[in-house]
Amino acid sequence: MGNSSEDDDSFTKPLGRLSVFYYGIGHMLNDITASCWFTYLLIFLTDIGLSPREAAIVMLSGQIADGFATIFTGELIDRFGHFKIWHGAGSVLVAISFSSVFGGCLPCTIFGTWSLTFQTVSYSTFAAIFNVGWAVTQVAHMSMVNCITLNSTSRVVLASCRNAFTMVASLSLYAVALVVFNVVGAKSHAGIENQYRWIAYISIFIGCCFVVLFLFGTQEPRLKIGVQGSGNARISWIYWFKRVLYYQVALVYMLTRLVVNVSQAYLAFYVINDLQMGQSAKALVPAIIYIFSFIVSVSLQEIAWTGHRLKAYYTAGGIIWVFCGAAILILPQRMSGFMYLLSVFIGVANALMMVTGVSMQSVLIDRDLNGCAFVCGSLSFLDKISCGIALYILQSYQNIHTGSSSPVQAINSNHIYFSVTRFGLGLVPAFCSLMAVAVTYTMKLQHHFSKPLVEPLLA
Repeated sequence: MGNSSEDDDSFTKPLGRLSVFYYGIGHMLNDITASCWFTYLLIFLTDIGLSPREAAIVMLSGQIADGFATIFTGELIDRFGHFKIWHGAGSVLVAISFSSVFGGCLPCTIFGTWSLTFQTVSYSTFAAIFNVGWAVTQVAHMSMVNCITLNSTSRVVLASCRNAFTMVASLSLYAVALVVFNVVGAKSHAGIENQYRWIAYISIFIGCCFVVLFLFGTQEPRLKIGVQGSGNARISWIYWFKRVLYYQVALVYMLTRLVVNVSQAYLAFYVINDLQMGQSAKALVPAIIYIFSFIVSVSLQEIAWTGHRLKAYYTAGGIIWVFCGAAILILPQRMSGFMYLLSVFIGVANALMMVTGVSMQSVLIDRDLNGCAFVCGSLSFLDKISCGIALYILQSYQNIHTGSSSPVQAINSNHIYFSVTRFGLGLVPAFCSLMAVAVTYTMKLQHHFSKPLVEPLLA
């Protein structure tokens, strides 16, 4: 009885800086490939000749595979544990398959056919394989948070550190992309493929280096073995479905991911097609977003968290996004430079919403550790399916213009061009942010948050 009490007490103590760091870098491979996926996949596929609808099919196939994989992975991890094994296996699958998504149509070369239908099927297959590996790694890494510590503030810090390194991964991608776009020529179909192939290979190498550090630096969470005699008794899905907070957290998480992923998918289209900015803006504008997201994410690790603060900071992020979305919707091409300022606020809003939105999952799970992977998996399922459907619908209308037949004509006639890209980057994130803030207001996060880190990360 005494040993159980001691063990429980050790798990409620604040985490040290090194433990937080090693956990935070564990999602780098997923993050750098996901940034490339959402930022460049649609524009890459349309550049090499696929229609917007065919490009959306490739994206949707990956999102559907990802969504179902998260459910099954969550169930298997809850049954058998071994977070690091799942994480490592998923990372291997990601590394192998990702280069085939951006590395050209390998089956087309093998079978000697380059029809658009065959290309769509080939890219969709590799996209599905990549997303299965991505889902396995994501669920293993996210659910680890709740089994590393019972300290609620440390759980928020882990999520915040993870989000900070998401920004590092994204900045690494855009740095690589900026160099590649300026060094590697893209005057032909083969040149375009070569550009993205180099971006994919370098991204995989960077991500794999951090995965190795994570696997060597992080111990297998011991809390999964059992806290206070709970053993390995699994928690039924029905237990979660009976809790109102589960639906509230699920809705907020889904809407948050829609804000981040849909806006990221249309950012490159917006700055190039709608604002007529230079090619370097495809890397510079996202880079600014992630620099400020990183700064905010690190700063959030120094706060002693309460349920009210989680709701307040999330609401602040959501309101900022509403104003940014409205500005993006009406921003004329002649004021394109204003996009750099908007990027600062988008970065702040993304960090506030992601860190607090993910941390709400830990408040929901609390000490119900033998169902934590199902919670992470089921919420990710909603995220992937909703993002896939949203992007497919938007892409299906990509060639249908309202008000003017082209951005250039709209600019010359001094009218604002309300393209699908503007709706995807402005209206959809703003609407989802507003809905998420409304749901957050109804939440009852009555949970005790403990002391912060032993060593603040900014010290």
